[in-house]
Amino acid sequence: MKLLDLSLRPLVGAACVAFSIFAASSSTLHAQAGGMFGSLAGNWSGSGTILVGDGGTERIRCRATYTVDAGGSAMQQNLRCASDSYKFELSSDVRGSGGNLTGNWSEASRGVNGTLEGRGSNGSFEVLVSANAFVATLYLKVSGNKQTISITSKNTDLRGVNISLTRS
Repeated sequence: MKLLDLSLRPLVGAACVAFSIFAASSSTLHAQAGGMFGSLAGNWSGSGTILVGDGGTERIRCRATYTVDAGGSAMQQNLRCASDSYKFELSSDVRGSGGNLTGNWSEASRGVNGTLEGRGSNGSFEVLVSANAFVATLYLKVSGNKQTISITSKNTDLRGVNISLTRS
């Protein structure tokens, strides 16, 4: 298995932040929060695969801690992910209103940040994540205590990320 090139690491971090913005805070907020993010409240963990342009893959493991406001219309997240060749820590602030999503994200260790926008309802989300010369599309589906996430990018050597998370 080929390890990811150093130049790809910020882009992988950017793509991975995309999926993390939709999981939400502690299990105590799950019962209280409604709104767009209410059904996602809780701690999540899981694994997946990063797909790179040369056809290589690498396993990734993630843990997330999130805070959702009482109305379920805004959240903050912190996500830590690791693979065999790197690790990163991401954070984001996301707002939802009338099915629309907007927000900002950053990856502290690499100094990468950007914006996000999209739509969401009934546990399904489609989001465009962008940063300097990076654009990715994220599709997320929540069903009970499970999430599936698919991220694709056509303008980089990162082809995509596929992840399954379970509420802790």
